[in-house]
Amino acid sequence: MRVRLLVLTDRTLTGGRPLVDVVASAVAGGADHVVLREKDLSRAERAALAAELRSVVPTLLVASDAEIASDGVHLAAADPLPARRPAIVGRSCHTAAEVARAAAEGCDYATLSPIFPSASKPTYGPALGVDALAGAPLPVFALGGVDPSNAQACMDAGAAGVALMGYVMRAADPAVAVKELLG
Repeated sequence: MRVRLLVLTDRTLTGGRPLVDVVASAVAGGADHVVLREKDLSRAERAALAAELRSVVPTLLVASDAEIASDGVHLAAADPLPARRPAIVGRSCHTAAEVARAAAEGCDYATLSPIFPSASKPTYGPALGVDALAGAPLPVFALGGVDPSNAQACMDAGAAGVALMGYVMRAADPAVAVKELLG
């Protein structure tokens, strides 16, 4: 089974490299879906960054803002659904109940985290483990502590794919990191 990948951005993890360069490298390695997070930026700064990323990313989703030009939105667990539905709607989830709610709302996918211990997700409770990925009512991407050593276990447990932030953002060569993950 081929691993499907969703990359989430965090420019604070790039070691000073421009985020667009890191994302372009990840795309060169095979990543085709990217979620622009960077929620600490102003809306105008995020919109400008999204415009830059659109030139290098096949499918760009923007976290929590459906009005910034993109292919869709990735909502936080508590975000309301946008008034106007974009082409793709995803939601961050941390429990089975949140995944069920995302499905009932008509979301196209959800991320579920943290699956493994993760430096990026310390406040979301203990790792859920791969068993939490089984039987989801919509496509679920495993997030939190995922790397090439455990991505296939996520897929085998029922994940539609894996979502990565730190592993790709910190990689010396994001293209190589993505290729390792995709096999």
